[in-house]
Amino acid sequence: MTFRRLALFAALATACAAASAQDIQERVIRFGHVNPLNHHLSLGVQKFAEIVAAKSGGKLKVQEFHSSSLGGEGQQFSAVQGGAQDMTVLSATVTGGAIKEFTLLDIPFSFTRGEQVDALVQGPFGQALLQRLPEKGLVGLGFWEAGFRQFTNSRKPIQTVDDLKGLKLRVIPNPMFVESFAALGANPVPMAFPELYGALESKAMDAQENPFAIILNSKFYEVQKFLSVTNHVYTASPVLVSKRLWDRMSATEHKILQDAAVEAGAYQRRLSRESSVAARKELEGKIAINDVPAATLARMRELTAPVAEKFASTYDPAVVKLYRAELEKVRATVR
Repeated sequence: MTFRRLALFAALATACAAASAQDIQERVIRFGHVNPLNHHLSLGVQKFAEIVAAKSGGKLKVQEFHSSSLGGEGQQFSAVQGGAQDMTVLSATVTGGAIKEFTLLDIPFSFTRGEQVDALVQGPFGQALLQRLPEKGLVGLGFWEAGFRQFTNSRKPIQTVDDLKGLKLRVIPNPMFVESFAALGANPVPMAFPELYGALESKAMDAQENPFAIILNSKFYEVQKFLSVTNHVYTASPVLVSKRLWDRMSATEHKILQDAAVEAGAYQRRLSRESSVAARKELEGKIAINDVPAATLARMRELTAPVAEKFASTYDPAVVKLYRAELEKVRATVR
């Protein structure tokens, strides 16, 4: 290559870099969530902020609002839709309130490993869900995770389905959760997360269900006696941006956010799975833990299957067909 060509390539690279820099505006991006500071989702947000700052030369600053400081998941979801809040990461369950097909991810006992969900949401099915967000005022950057959910309660260990009967169980405000747990004999009560600790403490609620790390970080062991390991639902966590903000951003800024969400997501999911193991170990000295028998889990799956089928029958048939086909592939290849 001649010196003249080298000089030309260098000039073009400098010009492209300058153009890209001009495409990045000084912005503060308000990123809220309900989890405590330094929970694995919080650490994911912090990693995302670090990557965005590095890729934007410090022009894009992500400001974290943790511990429900901007409200519960439903409030933050609505705020991001309306443009009052820039970003959030929350459960697919809450997103399903606006786009019901997201709750296909909430069908009980669908997954045995987080890697199965990774393959599902990073493939055609996940893309099909994300493509539905703009019509609701949102843009999806991908999926992080809260992880597999477990039961805690103040009465007794869950060993059989009958042990759930009559328990006042706080659930995420979503119809599939309500009906699934009602099918198990519990008395499910939809409730925003910030109200949960007080409800357990006052005995207004007997039970709740969340991943190990949230049980530990929210100190539910202070107001619950028993933790029963079921892995009954895996909670995927879409990363959402307000479309109002997105539409004001350049293609360069879009790529920075998208790339940062992918990189931070891999980091966050690894932390989540490591913290689940560590949180269970730490909880062993704080709350009575039992593994629910396989026969009980099989019976729970049987009882909740008609609920899942009922909801799926009301969803877009093409999305349901895609979900089932992709899930079958995932189960065959990721064991």
